[in-house]
Amino acid sequence: MIDPLILLAFLPAALALNLTPGADMMFALGQGLSGGRASAVAASAGISLGVMIHAAAAGLGLAALIAAAPAALEAIRWLGAAYLLWLAAQALRVQAARPDVPAARPARAFRAGLAVNLLNPKVILFTLAFLPQFVRPEADAILAQFLILGALLALGGFLVNTLVGLMAGGVAARFARDGRFQRIAAIVSATIFGLLALRLVLGARSAA
Repeated sequence: MIDPLILLAFLPAALALNLTPGADMMFALGQGLSGGRASAVAASAGISLGVMIHAAAAGLGLAALIAAAPAALEAIRWLGAAYLLWLAAQALRVQAARPDVPAARPARAFRAGLAVNLLNPKVILFTLAFLPQFVRPEADAILAQFLILGALLALGGFLVNTLVGLMAGGVAARFARDGRFQRIAAIVSATIFGLLALRLVLGARSAA
């Protein structure tokens, strides 16, 4: 269905993108610090599911419709920023109320990873710019090609983000009984979420 030569060109490019520090990687790092290894893995899985949904939307033409509507992109951008700020506040609130309880449970971390990825308009635009370069429009099953490429990109992202999250979770586990470390980890996680929100907001201003 996909030319092996195209895959040979796609895989290194996708791996380079997966290894480049970005919002998804930083989010997995924050989840590992605040919720531990299980939450980091769950958040990475949610992010990867978001990538697959973006790929499917691109293959169906839905992403192009959204990208062509500036108001829709802006709404998604500001919803994403608001959600990240809410996550930052939650990390601080939960840690302040119950210092012995992780700020993010795996199920919640999965939903958060999915939402953060879906509410990032940069991912929509990136998917539209990147994946079509490796799709053969003259071939049948255009959607299937998008899904295969999206799955490979999502898998690579899952492995990289999980590794980063597990390392952060390992540090958190080592100091699990240290209340001071837990407070610092919550502040660092909240700061990461806040900076990601600021990045979306600044992106909105620069695009204006």
